[in-house]
Order: sequence, then structure tokens, then C-alpha cells
Amino acid sequence: MTIQILLADDQALLAGTFRLLIEANDDMEVVGVAADGREAVEQARATRPDVVVMDIRMPGLDGVAATELICRDETLRGTRVLILTTFEIDEYVTRALRAGASGFLGKDVAPGELLGAIRTVATGDTLLSPTATKALIGRYLALPEGRVAAPDVLGVLTAREREVMAQVAEGLSNDEIAERMHVSPLTVCTHVGRAMTKLGARHRAQLVAMAYQSGLVRVDPPRPGDGFRNAGR
Repeated sequence: MTIQILLADDQALLAGTFRLLIEANDDMEVVGVAADGREAVEQARATRPDVVVMDIRMPGLDGVAATELICRDETLRGTRVLILTTFEIDEYVTRALRAGASGFLGKDVAPGELLGAIRTVATGDTLLSPTATKALIGRYLALPEGRVAAPDVLGVLTAREREVMAQVAEGLSNDEIAERMHVSPLTVCTHVGRAMTKLGARHRAQLVAMAYQSGLVRVDPPRPGDGFRNAGR
């Protein structure tokens, strides 16, 4: 199955480079290129892509606001947003996750990592970075205005579902969780799905946010050299 991708970036040269990289793969197709957030929303509604690769700083409507509009649109429930930006700062990461983004990457990412990220997000999983995402969730979503999920919210989950949710929040893939728990990846997928349904999480990124908001997982200070990893299969 071909992954349909919409690129949103106001830098035409970068957008063109990303397009060439993506379309060199048989399992991917670029269905549109948008130069600002408003155009990204319009094209997403017109083309209904599997993944929107979204820049943050764009003229007019920025990438975070565009992400929120896309993620709240019921007609685009199958569309995931991957943020790709030069500005890996705390505020942007946090806002993007709250808006519903399924991943966050810097533009200095290696080509193979970008392609892997697109494939990961397209499956409904999320892409997290120990340095740019995990620590920021703990730092910002733990603030009073960010603690929207009280600890007792997790009371609807079984002990096994809480265990899996905690490991998802640590950035482990389904395969890694399965190996650690001595179960099959399908079993892990089932636990993740049930936890998301019970908590009303649209995708894994929201499940991760709830894990930190509720105190189920706490953040260790980021270590120098930590890089990006995929939290998907």
C-alpha cells in the first residue's frame, strides 16, 4: 500500500528536496506541497493524505495551528501529522503534541530516519525523541495548566495496560515491549489499543502525554548524545 504524503514547508528548495527523497521510494507518494499552514489544511481536506510532514514556522497560519485544525477535523481521522522543523525548542514540541501531532523531528535528521518516521507515523504509531520530546512532556505537561489527566484516570486500565502504557511512554517499540514482557507484538498492540480506547486517546502521542500528566512515568534528565528513536513497530 502506498503512503500518501502532503508536504507543508514555506522553503521551496527544502520542500523540493524532501519530495525527491520521498518519491524515490516505491511505497510513498507526495500528493501535494503547501507553502503555509492555511494551504496545508485546505490541501489535507482535498487530498486526505496518510501523513502531513509539517514545518512550524510558516507565514500566516503556523504549523502548530494547522496541525490542530487537521487533527480536530473528523473527516481527517486517518491523517497523521509529523512535525519537521529547524526549531526544536521546548514550546514548539509541547504545543505540537498538544495539537495532536504524531511525531516531532529536526530538519537535520538523516534521510533514512525521515523515511522511517513517515512509515512509523503512517501506521498510527508515534515518533518520540528522548531529548526533544520525552523530557519536554515531563517538564511542561506537568505544569498546573498541563495536568489534564489526574492519576485516578488510569483506574480504568488493567495492571497490564498500565505496564504497557508506561513502556510506550519510555519510547519502546511494540517489538521491544513484547520482548521485555515475553508476549507477542500483537498482544502488546491489543493492550495499547485498549488503553487508548479507555482513555480517549486518538493516538500513541496522546497516550504518552497522559502517562506523564498522570505521573505514571517520570522524566529523568536528558543525557548528552541522546538521539531520536521510533516508538512504533
